[in-house]
Amino acid sequence: MTRGKFNLFEIARRVLVENGFEPEIPEGIEDSIPAHLTAEGAIDLRNLAWSSIDNEETQDLDQLEFAEQLPDAAIRMKVAIADVDAYVPKGSPIDRYAGANTCTLYTGVHIFPMIPERLSTDLTSLHQDRDRLAMVTEFVVREDGSLDDKQTKIYRAQVRNQAKLVYERVGAWLEGDGDAPRDETIRTQLELQAEAVKRLRKRRQEHGALDFETIEARPVTKDGEIVDLVVQHKNRAKDLIEDVMIAANGATARYLEQNRFSSIRRIIRAPKRWDRIIELAATHGFTLPNEPSSRALADFLTERRAKDPERFADLSLSVVKLMGPGEYALQRADEPDTGHFGLAVEDYAHSTAPNRRYPDLITQRLLKAASAGKPQPYSDDELIAIAQHCTDRENGARKVERTMRKVAAAIMLSNRIGDTFDAIVTGASSKGVFARLFRPPAEGRVVTREEGLDVGDKIRVKLLDTEPYKGFIDFGRV
Repeated sequence: MTRGKFNLFEIARRVLVENGFEPEIPEGIEDSIPAHLTAEGAIDLRNLAWSSIDNEETQDLDQLEFAEQLPDAAIRMKVAIADVDAYVPKGSPIDRYAGANTCTLYTGVHIFPMIPERLSTDLTSLHQDRDRLAMVTEFVVREDGSLDDKQTKIYRAQVRNQAKLVYERVGAWLEGDGDAPRDETIRTQLELQAEAVKRLRKRRQEHGALDFETIEARPVTKDGEIVDLVVQHKNRAKDLIEDVMIAANGATARYLEQNRFSSIRRIIRAPKRWDRIIELAATHGFTLPNEPSSRALADFLTERRAKDPERFADLSLSVVKLMGPGEYALQRADEPDTGHFGLAVEDYAHSTAPNRRYPDLITQRLLKAASAGKPQPYSDDELIAIAQHCTDRENGARKVERTMRKVAAAIMLSNRIGDTFDAIVTGASSKGVFARLFRPPAEGRVVTREEGLDVGDKIRVKLLDTEPYKGFIDFGRV
């Protein structure tokens, strides 16, 4: 079958339904969107040099950043997050739909938004030169990279994006291989933000934060047909945004705790397959302790990145798989924190993407109530149920994205039956053994001679068969 005969949108829609998602936004749901919003009580910060950094094609901009140098060498960061709750109040028809899917679904061929596009890419999107309502998280980064929690503030504000920037261009400039932003004010802003991030990252690394470089292939389509698989790589601009968001998410978690509010935390427990991570490290001459240690694992990853940068992404992928997925969980203000093993932080609540992640919208409502001195808008039992559902739906979303990557790869490989490839084992369980090719970065199941294989093993495979509609790719071990 030729590639052009596949209806990629219909395949994506079917995969969503099979995984329990609702692809179509219900008719008439947009009637509940308020015609007008009041900015009463919102601080007017539209004159600040706010900027966003995202992908070129991104339309659902959910955060802006601004930095200010303080006299004591500290840096005050302000992170403006789109006020989605203003348009999507608790219990509204849009809220019920968003709460069912819990996230925007990215299939590589079509985006299925968590909330109507009129909101996600227009009314709540922090577009350049548009006045918008936002919730601002303000925190102070000391010279040693620690946060001064006494100066953390959360409040509603009016903001205006002064510059929509793109990861690749900002990243190239920060890495000394591209042109600086033309606007001097924005350029100065980014330099100050980069200094704050340098401090934050150094602090987290001292505490054992894990620095991965994983391979994530996305399909490239043209006229409804898949023409390529492209690997997305990290750069300093992506690191900048990632580190600022980690700091903001930590600040909001502690803010809620200080206000005696329960919250939904994003946690990653100690790796269940630490024994296999020990084995992997040993193959590179590195000894890890018997008990999980993020500090020791961070040292191992740092060493491997320096010694073998070309293969570091493959090692990262193996460790990520062995660590297992994150989850959402209730955190009561008076109970010990579970923490996030990978980020080496104790307090972490998703709050920075409320137009595409439901836990962030819940957190935004909690922050609004706490900052206004109002009661907690959700009971602990409600938060427990929401956290469990969001974890389930996130697992489903990962399965959708993985299946659609396999669909794209199966289409790309459909004319190469019988060819052999170098690969790395990415999964090994009772469900089967899975491997990803190095080129192209396609993943499939090893169906012959798979006995004894484990995550991280390098193997040679032969492509036996593909079933593009289901995203099946079968390999035989050579």
